[in-house]
Amino acid sequence: MNYYLLSILGSPLQPLTYQSKEDIAADTLVEVLLNGRQKNAVIISQTKKPSFNTLDISGISDFYFSKEQMELAVFMSNYYLCSLGEAFSLFVSFDRKLSCMSVESDFDDEIKLSAKQNEALAFIKTKDVSLLFGDTGSGKTEIYMKLFSDAVREGRRAIFLMPEISLTPQMEHRLEEHFGQRVVMWHSKITKTAKEKILKRIRSGEVDIVAGARSALFTPMKDVGVIVVDEEHDDSYKSSSKPRYNARDMAIYMGQNIGAKVILGSATPSLGSYAKFPSFRLKGGHFKADREYVYESSIEAITPRIEDEIRKVKQKNEQSIVFIPTRANFKYLICTDCGHKYQCPYCSVGMSVHQKSKTLKCHYCSFATQIPQVCPECKEHSLKSARLGTAEALKHLQDNLENVHIEQFDRDVITTQNKLIKTLKRFNDKEIDVLVGTQMLSKGHDYHDVTLAVVLGLDNMLNMSDYRAREKALSSLVQIAGRSGRKKEAKVIVQTFNREFFEAYIDDYERFLKDELEFRRGVYPPFKKLCRVLFAHKNGMKAQSEMLDMAERLKSFSEVEIVGFGPSAIEKIAGKYRFMILLRAQKSTEIIKAVLGCKNELAQIDMDPIEFA
Repeated sequence: MNYYLLSILGSPLQPLTYQSKEDIAADTLVEVLLNGRQKNAVIISQTKKPSFNTLDISGISDFYFSKEQMELAVFMSNYYLCSLGEAFSLFVSFDRKLSCMSVESDFDDEIKLSAKQNEALAFIKTKDVSLLFGDTGSGKTEIYMKLFSDAVREGRRAIFLMPEISLTPQMEHRLEEHFGQRVVMWHSKITKTAKEKILKRIRSGEVDIVAGARSALFTPMKDVGVIVVDEEHDDSYKSSSKPRYNARDMAIYMGQNIGAKVILGSATPSLGSYAKFPSFRLKGGHFKADREYVYESSIEAITPRIEDEIRKVKQKNEQSIVFIPTRANFKYLICTDCGHKYQCPYCSVGMSVHQKSKTLKCHYCSFATQIPQVCPECKEHSLKSARLGTAEALKHLQDNLENVHIEQFDRDVITTQNKLIKTLKRFNDKEIDVLVGTQMLSKGHDYHDVTLAVVLGLDNMLNMSDYRAREKALSSLVQIAGRSGRKKEAKVIVQTFNREFFEAYIDDYERFLKDELEFRRGVYPPFKKLCRVLFAHKNGMKAQSEMLDMAERLKSFSEVEIVGFGPSAIEKIAGKYRFMILLRAQKSTEIIKAVLGCKNELAQIDMDPIEFA
């Protein structure tokens, strides 16, 4: 009888011991019984006969994880402090029945680059990890495709990561135009049947390039020579659930482990990437981006000036985009008599007003209820909405602008990939005059005829209790402004009371990065490591007690600083009370040692957090 340590996929349990008469390789996916239920697991290693009775491995599959996948899963488990089973659940296995054949690639590799682009390409090829710091429209995508082409010609493959919402039909079309059937798209909107067909092609070696969201990093690709992380600054690369990994950072680790070049690309790179990796500055673009910035000191509102500018743009048969960081009609419902704010009964957040469905909705737990007519506290008819959202801006513009076709562009409306494709096509076909949307507007979409960009809500972003608030607000402005002026002169209306800050850096993002580095030196990343320890429980007293107990024990680790502890900024979500501890140290190993030394079953560990509110 053979005995094996194996890890249950998706389970928080430590590796368990099972038995089998068969000799099984230490990477194979098997089936086992756990508490009477059939589970998938991966063999970690063979082990000695234990002192206790063990169950049989009930099924042995032809699927397995590669050596590189096993190593990456172990690293993720150690760094992000999750179980091996939780780490392995991210990966898609290989198939022993489908050997990865080297298929001769036949595609159009006539990708012409400018002198500056060729200079950037040469720079990238000399570095293991590099940052392509390129303005919007400067031709980063052409450089990526040239890298892919060269890698495939050398018998290697490529992974192209993008923020999920920016998996645009334009990018898919450009990739397929050059690489035909040798490229596949991979993201959460693909159906199970379609995914199985794609996986069969990947496993058999018919695919040279996998392009997709962060999950594309874990597909069964062999001989990867290039990994590109486009829009590397985007927060969607960081998982908000366990394991709380960052796909950008995992791409870097994976590239170093398998000998692949890693290229991080952005017009507004994260400060960490700018500080850590050699960068090539790619300025300008294929078009003259001549933009005039107009600053309007105003609270978040669609003003007469904005309406007038949209009318002028429409008269010239051109298009506009309006950015607002908040969805729905309004962010809050407040009583002007007693000050009561209508909150979700399960989350300590104000509920958003959705007038079309006549409901208040919580954007955290999805609870919804009818919009009340009177204040539940003072019983007066004095309820007022606050913080403008996309739906209300749309309604206001439609009510005040005649013969202007305006549509909403956010997650409330663009719920599927098909809707994204259709809306972008209608906008580029000029069937839509104005798009009103959230961050989705900035995610890599190529708008041909936008000559007006309106940016609202920057001050709310700037005033967030987040050490990255300045970076996020300025990045949003640069990204949105970069969607205008592709062919003609454009105007960007910036609604803010902080004109001096934005005006100082809008045309020189690199200057901002250098100044911000000095601001963070010795206190924040990339100079320090942060870790957020989150406690959530339906019993608030229990969550608080566990948090206080761990905070006390952490004091014995002198290398780790407790920045603060107490209730989370949003104290309750989905009926669970939340408390947190924020830790800071010089090295991540110091934090990991401290957290493991104060192990607490209720504690959820978030290494390198990006969420503080």
